Amino acid sequence: MESNMKGLLIITLLLIQHIVSAQTVSIVDLRPDSTNYDNIHVKRISSDSLSSTFAIWIKLKVKMHKHINHTEHVYVLEGKGNFTIGDKSKSIKKGDFITIPRNTWHGVEVASEIPLKVISVQSPEFKGLDRIYKK
Repeated sequence: MESNMKGLLIITLLLIQHIVSAQTVSIVDLRPDSTNYDNIHVKRISSDSLSSTFAIWIKLKVKMHKHINHTEHVYVLEGKGNFTIGDKSKSIKKGDFITIPRNTWHGVEVASEIPLKVISVQSPEFKGLDRIYKK
């Protein structure tokens, strides 16, 4: 019985350690690593098996594409653009939030002097393997 209690205690402590380490707080600099990029600059903020978060700067456009296995959420931090999702287009600006269901065509054209800066959260974890561009 005593060895069962020790085993249970060890498992409990390991679970607590896992839960605490999974909840780590990080502070990220949301300035681009470089301003010397042609069209798109991506900075990974965080990633685990459940989701990936990126800061993305776009000078011109993102071609129409879809993610077979990912839902994407985009929050506009700066700039303006014309966002197409499916067969609908809409003007976007700072403060707009866009939900893109998995397997849905989407793209954007920048409509401002400054780059479009967005936060993109994709779930599950995004490794870049399921992005398909429209021909």
